[in-house]
Amino acid sequence: MIESMIKIWAKYDYVFINGLFGTLWLAAVTVFLGTILGTIIAMIRMSRFKPLYVLTSAYIEVLRGTPSLLQLYFFWLLLPKALPFTMSDTACIVVALVVNSSAYVAEVIRAGIQAVDKGQTEAAKSLGLSNANMMRYIILPQAVKNILPALCNEFIVMVKETSLASVFFVGELMTAYKTVQSTTFLAIPTLTIVGIIYFIVNFVLSKLLKALERRLQESD
Repeated sequence: MIESMIKIWAKYDYVFINGLFGTLWLAAVTVFLGTILGTIIAMIRMSRFKPLYVLTSAYIEVLRGTPSLLQLYFFWLLLPKALPFTMSDTACIVVALVVNSSAYVAEVIRAGIQAVDKGQTEAAKSLGLSNANMMRYIILPQAVKNILPALCNEFIVMVKETSLASVFFVGELMTAYKTVQSTTFLAIPTLTIVGIIYFIVNFVLSKLLKALERRLQESD
């Protein structure tokens, strides 16, 4: 099998590399936009306005309580019919992944903010800061140290989650596997190559995350 893997890689390495870039791009865009949306949702959920709290809580629970693949199918089928303009399959899947990620990121951000010592909030109020300025200048800078490692971990998780996009033939690693396998009819060697690539990428990202966590602990 090793010989088959070497031959496959020598002939189709560009397909796997393009798939890897597609996976990293998809994960990066998803986490970036998911963080923006998740931050908004977290802020709304922390508000004292009950209807908004209930709405955002339901949003998070539904997305965390249903399979990711189901959500991808839902947006893939719904968006082209619901919107007045055309959306590509890739755009629909990106939207679905962003919405999915935002539910998890919202909880990460909320937990990070609430982990900041309450004395900081009381001190800010005693100085006469508004809620917006208190959050901007006092709470968020301290919460970042709690949030950043979790966001990096979300990126690592999303690198693996994007494999679901192959169901819709979005250009990523598992789609690269399908492309090469359909040409060579060698499923196991091709799948092994993809598995090795996933492992190397996630191993490197995990080590970088641990280094970041140590750096943040040292700064404390």
